[in-house]
Amino acid sequence: MQFALLIFESPEAFAARNNDDTDPYLGAWRAYYKALVEAGIFVDGNPLQSPETGTTVRLQEGKRLVQDGPIADTKEQLGGFTILELPSLDAALDWAARCPAASAGAVEVRPLAVEYRRRVTG
Repeated sequence: MQFALLIFESPEAFAARNNDDTDPYLGAWRAYYKALVEAGIFVDGNPLQSPETGTTVRLQEGKRLVQDGPIADTKEQLGGFTILELPSLDAALDWAARCPAASAGAVEVRPLAVEYRRRVTG
């Protein structure tokens, strides 16, 4: 079963991305990634650029409305995602708790909707 870990980070975590390669947060991410790969559960994932680079699109009465920035104006913003192949939700929660962002932000665990994807893609 595949799970998406939706990684929510604080502004400080986004800022830490610009620090040098000896930054402890980057080191924690490297160790976490290595553990995922060594466990054979890493499927895919990527960090996102800062929330300010986002653009939100909505349709209202057939017209496209475009808003600069993220949807929610909250302290923590979606910082990236990781897709893992795991046997259970409990296993996904264990790996989410090990994620560096869990200590300063939040990690949402959500099963992928594989059946719906098959319906969409035919």
